[in-house]
Amino acid sequence: MRLLKVSSAYMEMKSAQGATLVGASSPVAGNVELHEMRMEGDLMKMRAVRRLPLPAGKSVTLTPSGFHLMLYDLKEQLVEGTRVPIRLDFELAGGRRESVEVMA
Repeated sequence: MRLLKVSSAYMEMKSAQGATLVGASSPVAGNVELHEMRMEGDLMKMRAVRRLPLPAGKSVTLTPSGFHLMLYDLKEQLVEGTRVPIRLDFELAGGRRESVEVMA
């Protein structure tokens, strides 16, 4: 069996005071990037983005056809339904940073 080197992660996030997602990492991947899928004319294109605002009290959902996390250089084969640890890095008011560990 050939090891797939790329996967993606989806989730719903909500911040009571508002925050901005500015990074992510995972022990199962060499690199994790925030990406956005969007239609440009008749083509669906994916591009990396540096920041994703989370308005206070509103849900932001990471989905296959919108914003999502890309996990590159996987260190193990992921099986559908498996949960993996991901650290999300947020910027809060005043430039303060906070990290949250999730299972995606």
